[in-house]
Amino acid sequence: MSKRDVSSFWDHLDVLRKVLLRCLIVWAVGAVAAFCFKNLLFGLLFAPSRDNFISYRAMEWLCEKTGWLSLCPGSFEASFINTELAAQFMTHIKVALWAGLVVTSPYLIVQLYGFVAPALYDREKRHAAPIIIWGTLLFILGVLMNYFIIFPFAFRFLFNYVVYAEVHNQISLSSYISNLLLLSLLMGILFEIPIVNYLLAKAGLLQAETFKKYRRHAIVAIAIVAAVITPTGDAVTLALVTVPIYLLYEASILIVKRTTRRETARLRDEQSP
Repeated sequence: MSKRDVSSFWDHLDVLRKVLLRCLIVWAVGAVAAFCFKNLLFGLLFAPSRDNFISYRAMEWLCEKTGWLSLCPGSFEASFINTELAAQFMTHIKVALWAGLVVTSPYLIVQLYGFVAPALYDREKRHAAPIIIWGTLLFILGVLMNYFIIFPFAFRFLFNYVVYAEVHNQISLSSYISNLLLLSLLMGILFEIPIVNYLLAKAGLLQAETFKKYRRHAIVAIAIVAAVITPTGDAVTLALVTVPIYLLYEASILIVKRTTRRETARLRDEQSP
């Protein structure tokens, strides 16, 4: 390795250090701001534990309109406990860090992309921006789906479920927050499937015909996954989870088909004299 290469390597490391430092500072500022808005932050997090949550009221309205009164969720009152001395303070810090990361994520993504962009070709740069935008939007959509549909009804079902009348459910603070954050992360990642399929199709590893061939198998698999992550057992909630995931599958077919066609055309143009 020449002296020039070594110098260039350390220059890149210095730029990366500055980028990471800026990201950490902005993340810290966002986390401190989120820490200060404790009532607003935890009011949003604990909203699904109240029977006046918007999703429950929407389900009640739907049941009244359709006549499926047996599926209408009744009133309930959740109670929470804390058994560890520092758990509430540590939970406050953990949630503030996550909230700060979410709020500042656009800036963090732009900074990291700005560091990587000089090493990309012009064609790669044109594709990178849409991937980042769509990836972020799909992740947010998955988190919102969990917040408004999956977690509320799963929590309500599990909280009201009893094996013996003398056993009363009191949910710990850490259990509630951890499950909410974990499910939100999992659903956000699940909604990234179209982006992953796009990249695999661009690399020539996926074909739309494969998705079409196994469509019936995918429907069964999607229904099973939806049933596992929505333990309420009613058909309405199951459909609310199954339909968006299936739409992601169909969207993946269109994305892979279109991407394969474009890549084939591009390779044909590059090989033509």
